[in-house]
Amino acid sequence: MDKNKRTRNIAGTLAAICLMAAALFSFQTNDINFLKGKNMEIFQSVYNELDQLYVDTINPDKSITNAIDGMLSQLDPYTIYYTEEDNEELEMMTKGTYGGIGSLIVKHGDYVAIAEPYVGQPAFEAGLKAGDLILQIDGEEMKGKTNAYVSEKLRGEAGSAFNIKVQRPGQSSPLEFDITRREVQLPVVPYHGIIKDSIGYIQISSFSGNPYPQVREAFIKLKEQGAKSLIIDLRSNGGGLLDQAVKIANLFIPKGKEIVSMRGKTKYSSQTYKTTEEPLDTIIPIAVMVNSQSASASEILAGAIQDLDRGIIVGYRTFGKGLVQNIRPLPYNSTLKLTIAKYYTPSGRCIQALDYSHRNDDGSVSRVPDSLTNVFHTAAGRIVRDGGGIKPDVELTPEKFSNNILFYLITDNLIFDFATDYCLKHETIAQPEEFSITDADYEAFKKKVTDADFKYDRQSEKALQALKEIAEFEGYTESAKAEFESLEKKLSHDLNHDLEHFKKDIVNYINIEITKRYYHQVGGEIQQLKNDKELDKTVETLNDRAAYAKLLTPQNDEETGGETDE
Repeated sequence: MDKNKRTRNIAGTLAAICLMAAALFSFQTNDINFLKGKNMEIFQSVYNELDQLYVDTINPDKSITNAIDGMLSQLDPYTIYYTEEDNEELEMMTKGTYGGIGSLIVKHGDYVAIAEPYVGQPAFEAGLKAGDLILQIDGEEMKGKTNAYVSEKLRGEAGSAFNIKVQRPGQSSPLEFDITRREVQLPVVPYHGIIKDSIGYIQISSFSGNPYPQVREAFIKLKEQGAKSLIIDLRSNGGGLLDQAVKIANLFIPKGKEIVSMRGKTKYSSQTYKTTEEPLDTIIPIAVMVNSQSASASEILAGAIQDLDRGIIVGYRTFGKGLVQNIRPLPYNSTLKLTIAKYYTPSGRCIQALDYSHRNDDGSVSRVPDSLTNVFHTAAGRIVRDGGGIKPDVELTPEKFSNNILFYLITDNLIFDFATDYCLKHETIAQPEEFSITDADYEAFKKKVTDADFKYDRQSEKALQALKEIAEFEGYTESAKAEFESLEKKLSHDLNHDLEHFKKDIVNYINIEITKRYYHQVGGEIQQLKNDKELDKTVETLNDRAAYAKLLTPQNDEETGGETDE
């Protein structure tokens, strides 16, 4: 067969394939359009029947919203419909702002109390303090109201004013304040500073709003103060805006490097994001701290730092959210936040942990097992894997037991109230780095707890009761009677024992609560970092330059397992 004829045959075959593909695509598109139209018509008919004949009146807003929510529930938890009334919540999530007074509140008996006014925000500037009980808002009594109800009253359009009446501990009469609401920016860089051994530290709590300028400014200040290495704390940072993660990565990664790519159905949802500016520093050793609640944009930043070998990751495996959302306007000021793509780190891996397109028979979604993950390589050739979050280079071991009594002391506001009493007696305290309550202070706290007739659940007693019920069911009650009586005596409710046994943890929390009253959020963060074991491990790793360098070097004896990306 001559060359021209062979070329014509190949061309003819390709044309036939293209025609078949086009016909198949057209058939599938027409089929989908038919099914869509058919079911929309059925839905409309069902609603009309309910509206006309159902025994009770149907609420159109509620019914249609429930139907939309039901449809979206079959997708992923990040695709959400927002009515016009819900848009404030969406705006706070994306912009990190809301119209209000800038304060945390806490339920306190029959009332709601101011827990922490943010520095520079309306609540702080008006003079509200932690511990103030909210009695009235614009003359409406707040006794018996929930946190959510009071929060709704405190929030509102920026520029609107209201009157608030509070009862301040130590004051005989209520106090009144006239406050004008403003657009409140949630703190996205709660603290930065030099910690141990010339190590700079930047905490980023969210990627919503515009954290990039704050992170940039913080890093420049740390360099001026002599920082020789850097910790970026992304623990419990649930994410935010993708572009902010890219910009922050650009502070440490050279211009023109890929940070993340998106792959979706449309051209808009399939993009690659690269660094566009010259970085501030490409040499300083970096450790990024993460945990299981570090997600989305946090994983983009951590993944880029890891894949480009720019630093090490320390902590626990991240959440595993490799899905990208976009905001779409709908009629009547409603909004749809929907997943439009998956994102991929520079090595090409997607770290999405759950496959929502393949649900189990019961509707649940399984996590991708490690055995089915694929191997990828960092720029230097280190092994990393997809499917299941960012695995740290230095994995920490979580503490096995939580402090049960501390949880109830916090919930019952006993620590909160002790801090309020302490502030009434002490005009000033030492700097956060040095402050701690004394043993005498702790004895006073213990007396306050005892006098309050404090009760709390003891898990050991619950477990013993469950064991006794099982023993009775299986017929061992009589034969094990002596052992049960002995255990009951040993596990008897001993409040003083528990307060002493968990003294260190309780004192740490009291110190944080008191320090915030004098030095606000920054002081609280400094106090908390003083007893942060995860931070101590990160500092230790950064200070061991040989270990740091080894973590960024491919290991020849490292097992690959699974499939490769080649």
